[in-house]
Amino acid sequence: MFRILITLVIATSSLQLYSQADTIRLKQGSFEQRPVRGVEYGSSIKGWFDCGIINFPGNTPPDIHPVNFWGNTKQAYDGNTYLGMVVRDDDSYEAVSQKLSSPLKAGECYSFSVYLSQSAKYISGSKQLKIADPIFNYDTPSVLRIWGGSGYCGEKQLLGETVPISHTEWKPYEFKFTPQFNHRYITIEAFYKTPMLITYNGHVLVDAMSHIVRIDCEEKEVIAEVEIDKKPKLPPHKRRKKKPVQKPTPKEDNTQVMAKAEVPKLLKALDRKKIREGQTIEIENLYFTADSTDIKEASFEVLDEVYGFLAANSDVVVEIGGHTNGTPKHAFCDRLSKKRAKSVAQYLVQKGISPSKIKFRGYGKRKPIANNLTPEGRRKNQRVEIKILSIG
Repeated sequence: MFRILITLVIATSSLQLYSQADTIRLKQGSFEQRPVRGVEYGSSIKGWFDCGIINFPGNTPPDIHPVNFWGNTKQAYDGNTYLGMVVRDDDSYEAVSQKLSSPLKAGECYSFSVYLSQSAKYISGSKQLKIADPIFNYDTPSVLRIWGGSGYCGEKQLLGETVPISHTEWKPYEFKFTPQFNHRYITIEAFYKTPMLITYNGHVLVDAMSHIVRIDCEEKEVIAEVEIDKKPKLPPHKRRKKKPVQKPTPKEDNTQVMAKAEVPKLLKALDRKKIREGQTIEIENLYFTADSTDIKEASFEVLDEVYGFLAANSDVVVEIGGHTNGTPKHAFCDRLSKKRAKSVAQYLVQKGISPSKIKFRGYGKRKPIANNLTPEGRRKNQRVEIKILSIG
């Protein structure tokens, strides 16, 4: 027996000239509409969904410039107007999202560009210090993040992130990415420069976003080994008959077992006749990927029960509260618990519950219900709860 080495050139996407069908068109990439200042609650950004409605209820939406809002007099790069998004010192930040004309496909490669800048002046109040007077300059450089997700403002995968934007002239930024999942929605988000030690007041200006174009992925050279048997084959009547190999039954992983397990009926606790304001109810059988905000599919059944209750009781307002065990540091626990609570709230909003009926909050490791010294205790402390804020 001997081996022949065959060199194959394999590209992770087919080599061809792409047509219009390979272009994912973005709506309102240059944010062309009359200038709108975020202080006008309920004002909409054409073609885009304001993520603040879900993430930070009560905050104003991003601004459409320029009409000398917040001391910013910068002119648009393309057209007449552009988008301004801020990060704030109270750990809130702005983002907008839209449904794509066709999905980003896992394993494919894509490219798009955007023009970014910063204004020398962007004057507003401080959320952290509870000062509304416009005395703070939101001039600390911030980054722009690009997310892919399965719903508005979903953060399934971070597709790209810029360096902190500190220049006051418009500059182009090109993103190239390969999604790990299929994404139907895209979100652009102003965020703090990382690693982030403290929150701060900053902003980024966005204009002239291109459409997303599918491109060839980089070619990879793969060496494939092919074995060739030199022994002559025996005639059929002299060949030894092989016993059929019985394939072993695949073992179920924990997620599959949990999905098949009987889910306790949360609606027994979420009974309109029994609930009261201030009551807290744990969402059992809710599972996340370790140290992540990704909700496992095994959790959808219980979350759909929560959705069913809220849909049938539209006058009930709830808080989704996230909790962690006591092992990590406070900063990590606070971020993780808040983002997990936010993921649950987003799931319910995307199914149709009004954002005004759902709040979310991360409690970190401050409210344990069991001993953190045992695995069972830590498991119990790592939880998400529903708190009844008001009824009717």
